[in-house]
Amino acid sequence: MAYVRVDDNEPLEKSIKRFKRMVEKEGIIREWKKREYYEKPSTIRNRKNKAMERKQMKKNRKLHSSKG
Repeated sequence: MAYVRVDDNEPLEKSIKRFKRMVEKEGIIREWKKREYYEKPSTIRNRKNKAMERKQMKKNRKLHSSKG
């Protein structure tokens, strides 16, 4: 269960943001980011491929740095 303690001098907006982050982190509510524009399928595919490449490079770097 997510709860946030609010100090007397803390702005309400700040505490709401903290609560929102905590709820998202715990997986109670997920905020879906909507695309406000059309994205071509090839662009989506390229973005996903680049993300996969970055993930693989990071994994390789981590693997090689722990060995050496």
